[in-house]
Amino acid sequence: MFKQKKKSFTVNEIKRKLENYCVYQDRCHKEVEQKIREYNLVSEAREFILLSLMKDNFLNEERFSKSFARGKFRIKNWGKQRIIRELKFRDISAYNIKTALKEIHETEYIETIYRITENRNALISEPNIYKRKKKLIDFLMRKGFENELIYEVVNKVVS
Repeated sequence: MFKQKKKSFTVNEIKRKLENYCVYQDRCHKEVEQKIREYNLVSEAREFILLSLMKDNFLNEERFSKSFARGKFRIKNWGKQRIIRELKFRDISAYNIKTALKEIHETEYIETIYRITENRNALISEPNIYKRKKKLIDFLMRKGFENELIYEVVNKVVS
């Protein structure tokens, strides 16, 4: 019935919009490229915008991966396996994934898995010890912790 007119922007306007998009929150290349595709630009303009964002340090994959790993670990209590999986999904390089994981201190990592295991154990009302352990293990696996660490922690917490 009514066709909505698509607004057209100049390359500099789109560049400014994408700079604001990157300033609001650290973004990976994949997210920015997806945002650029929404504007239906020619490939030369796309390349120009991406290069200028990287040159002006609005788009930095290493910074993104470090802040992503820190945030997901501290706020959502994700384990290293889940963080790695999510970073790979965003096409982050192996080098950047490795440097991002260095942001998580081992002692803090161990303390976190113990804390969330004890908290979750208190919430589970299962009287059968094996089913209780199974529920805890499933929970920690969804969070993305390593299998050996999960079994060690669950056996210490549930006894």
